[in-house]
Amino acid sequence: MAQNSWPSPAHNSRAVTDIEFEALAARFSDDGVYGSPTDTAVVSAGTGLNVNIRADVYASVRGQAWISGTSTVTLSVGANSSGSTRVDRVVLRLDRSVWTVRAVVKAGTPGAGAPALTQQTGDTGVYEISLATVTVLNGAASVTVTRAELYAGTRMRACTSSTRNTNPLVGELCMETDTGRVRVWNGTAWIILYSDSGVVAVNSPLLAWDIVADSVLQVRSGTVHLRLGGFRRVGATLTAGTASRLPVLIPSAYRHPSRDQYVVAYVSGLAIARLIVYSSADERPGQVWITNKPEIADGESVFPTSGVSWVVD
Repeated sequence: MAQNSWPSPAHNSRAVTDIEFEALAARFSDDGVYGSPTDTAVVSAGTGLNVNIRADVYASVRGQAWISGTSTVTLSVGANSSGSTRVDRVVLRLDRSVWTVRAVVKAGTPGAGAPALTQQTGDTGVYEISLATVTVLNGAASVTVTRAELYAGTRMRACTSSTRNTNPLVGELCMETDTGRVRVWNGTAWIILYSDSGVVAVNSPLLAWDIVADSVLQVRSGTVHLRLGGFRRVGATLTAGTASRLPVLIPSAYRHPSRDQYVVAYVSGLAIARLIVYSSADERPGQVWITNKPEIADGESVFPTSGVSWVVD
């Protein structure tokens, strides 16, 4: 078969068959209901052995549009006298024999759980997506419906940190080209899924302390990972009751907005001290201080334990 493309004047005078339309449109939209799980359930229990599909629901199945209509759709559920519980499934089914999408109840096998979806590709057969499961007890006169809608996804947009979509949909993704961050809209805020600051040095030299080992941090996906270095006292002895600032400063973008962080450190002679990494809300934002410690003489060292982490976004 030679190369081809459609719609095109060179292909059937721009006429497109149902098969060709599916091949073209199946990736225009992901399969699923338009909306999100925060919407009212598409399927609910009706009276007796019936389920109801609410009005004005839109969906796409393999590029084929479907709407439930302007009034409630009622579907019947088969009786169950098998002696075991049966779980049916409400699906949207594309039937290529007639090229229509309809909501139907797909009966399960008693005692075997919900039936699998049939998702045949190609020129014939059916393709189903889930709307709900329906539990039918033995001899039941009514049913229980459990939500199981598949929702159409949203595409990832390229943007900058200052040009994100101002009217996003739940589940919408974006990638900020200026920061490298990937975010998702949760209905209230853009949440970071992925980010990487690389290694950031946070040394801030002071006269009273030598830096024995660098202090560094790295931010991954909204979490700061700080590894404090080593410090040696220079000059006057630091008395036991006096706190002192260490030669570290956390940049403003990487500070916790409201909570200070605490780190244990060892002082020469195997004594213990506490370090405080101050939040943005403190009067010492981003600074690191040593407190709750013994006397530290000239030439003695302070070595913090392993790293500390906190959330910034």
